[in-house]
Amino acid sequence: MSTAMTIGIILLIAGFILVGIEMCIPGFGVFGISGISCLVIGIFLTAQSIEQGIMFTIIVIVILAVMLTLMMLIVHSRKVISPMILNDEMKNNPEYIDEEDLEYLVSKEGVAITDLRPLGKGDFDGIQLDVKSDDGKFIKHDSKIQIVRVKDHVLSVKSL
Repeated sequence: MSTAMTIGIILLIAGFILVGIEMCIPGFGVFGISGISCLVIGIFLTAQSIEQGIMFTIIVIVILAVMLTLMMLIVHSRKVISPMILNDEMKNNPEYIDEEDLEYLVSKEGVAITDLRPLGKGDFDGIQLDVKSDDGKFIKHDSKIQIVRVKDHVLSVKSL
């Protein structure tokens, strides 16, 4: 076995390890780029012909697919805590405000404290809220406004 082939096999093993680490860490960073580079260089160093290179590439892709499948099964079975999966529901958070909780604000009057283009801030009894002009038109600051609707957690206002 030649030195190039030995280095190629070492790079292939290192590439699989680095790509495996990347599968556990969200995002695409140093481990993923390094792993892919090691795999590609390892294939070039170990293959002695184009046909053998194609065969090694197919084998590497199959091994990566098996690794990804196993990682997904392990994470999905909840044996491992994944940083990519949100485990807490927002509704259990005491700071969460449901859209139905905002319905009492409909018809409340206040003052635009910024220009609404169409988004801005309004003051309602000393409480600043993010608002949107209902018709999408510009509303000048210090104008009287009234909340007309709550939809998708957005308070729509009209000028009075």
